[in-house]
Amino acid sequence: MRGFFLFAGGIAIAIPALANDSVASTGAGGLVLQRTADIDMASEDLFVSADQIKIHYVFRNHSPRDVTTIVAFPMPDRDLTNELESNIAFPSNFHTLVAGEPVKTQLERKAVVKGKDYTALLHRLGIPVAPETVNNATKAMDRLSLAQRTQLQSLGLARDDQWDDDGKGMKHHLVPLWTIRDKYWWTQRFPAGRDLVVDHRYQPGTGGSVENQLALPELRHDQYTKQMMALYCVDQSFMQAVDRLARRQRTNSPGMPDQRIDYILTTGANWRSPIASFRLVVDKGKPNNLVSFCETGVKKISPTQYEVRHSNWTPKRDLHVLIIQPQH
Repeated sequence: MRGFFLFAGGIAIAIPALANDSVASTGAGGLVLQRTADIDMASEDLFVSADQIKIHYVFRNHSPRDVTTIVAFPMPDRDLTNELESNIAFPSNFHTLVAGEPVKTQLERKAVVKGKDYTALLHRLGIPVAPETVNNATKAMDRLSLAQRTQLQSLGLARDDQWDDDGKGMKHHLVPLWTIRDKYWWTQRFPAGRDLVVDHRYQPGTGGSVENQLALPELRHDQYTKQMMALYCVDQSFMQAVDRLARRQRTNSPGMPDQRIDYILTTGANWRSPIASFRLVVDKGKPNNLVSFCETGVKKISPTQYEVRHSNWTPKRDLHVLIIQPQH
């Protein structure tokens, strides 16, 4: 493909050592442009909640000529190795409007191991590149010949797993180890000397757990808890609010589920010039929910929403949002 390339935000996957009652979050981002002398980001209006990500862009083509390019939205990598032991949430339900009109995207899908593309091989063997579950890939690989199964193992696409079949002897099957790399894309014309409005929305890969460890004093000095507090900029006032809610619930278990949303902001640093006008709104869902994220100049604008504004801004870090939900 020729021309400049627009790429979506990079990938951040927060995967701690998960309990069975936890779901890891995956973060995508928004549309960004490789450095070019022609197109700037005039403004970006970003809305983030556990249910929806919405981005309203104004792109400005400063040149005296139209610029036609490829616009792409890469999904977070889906590593099937992680899905063997963890539940992981991925972004979904994508919608894009350009100048108010829906855009039809195409999907590029690859199966990758250590940077090498094995998509054609999996297609040839009749193995789903993006199985709905790991077990679906295993069933397909179990139908292969011994030579084919050996080939997959030698390439790092699968490993042999065995289990005791209720005393009937050891059973063997293959489990998938490849990474699924999806990218949605379309061709877009940026008119000469004019602004172009693009609206993009999707459901984030929201993670969470049924019991946030911050509600349990005995876990607050755990290394993972300290890392989590740093990631979401949890401060003393937030912890005091957690304690007040825990006392109010008056149960042996505080019962405070959490939600975690990741959004990749740092790819916005690829712009030729800073983002002229940036606005972020984080919505915590319900008025009695608690929310924490790393930003400066945060202003509460409604019972559930918090606003941040920047001018001539180049993002230096990604956005990680923690929402704690009291049950009573």
